[in-house]
Amino acid sequence: MGRRDIPTTALLAGLPLFKDLDAAALARLASEAVRHRLERGDLLFRKGEPAKGLYVVVYGDIKLVSTTPARGSRLTGTVGPGQSFGEPVMFLERPTLVDAQAASDALVLLVPKASVFAELDRNPKFARQMIAGLSRRVEALVRELDRLAIGSGTARFAAYLLRQAHGEPSLSWTLPAGKAEVASQLNLSPEHFSRILHELAQAGLLQVQGRRIVVPDTHRLQHATTPR
Repeated sequence: MGRRDIPTTALLAGLPLFKDLDAAALARLASEAVRHRLERGDLLFRKGEPAKGLYVVVYGDIKLVSTTPARGSRLTGTVGPGQSFGEPVMFLERPTLVDAQAASDALVLLVPKASVFAELDRNPKFARQMIAGLSRRVEALVRELDRLAIGSGTARFAAYLLRQAHGEPSLSWTLPAGKAEVASQLNLSPEHFSRILHELAQAGLLQVQGRRIVVPDTHRLQHATTPR
């Protein structure tokens, strides 16, 4: 059976937020869930649209882009397999704050907010899981703000790469968005970001192959770019 043929109940059961729910709860949520199959570049929703519910990525990557008159477009984050998004505006019942666009071919499940709210009322365990997920996201946001507030652009980009390595001695990873968008997420200009890539490549700390970044030795990159 191909991944596109997997029943929605099974898809939900394999995702961290839902994996501990019993069969009845999974069936209730799956019966209302809507599949969104996206090709790279497709929009899932636009900023200002009504919040419809909780989105969960089954495969692929979704980039979240904020646009303001003063700053233009800025990548605010990416969401990968097993991760959810949309909860804050769903709970506040406010319009969406960003555009959500597929950075690659993707499958996203939308669990409507009425279904989520009904399950939260029925199932305290699900409510605790939801609160824990939101708490982890707040903690990650605080850490990200701390990283952006200190250190050079090179140090910020190196830390960004090292987070993707998860402690492994090397890294081969494709940027989840275009280089200009990644630069905006790191609070860098595209020109500054290009210089950083060039300087790190010249130093032998990484290799750039389009959007693919190869770090042969993550420990060396960390040592070379950690402020002293």
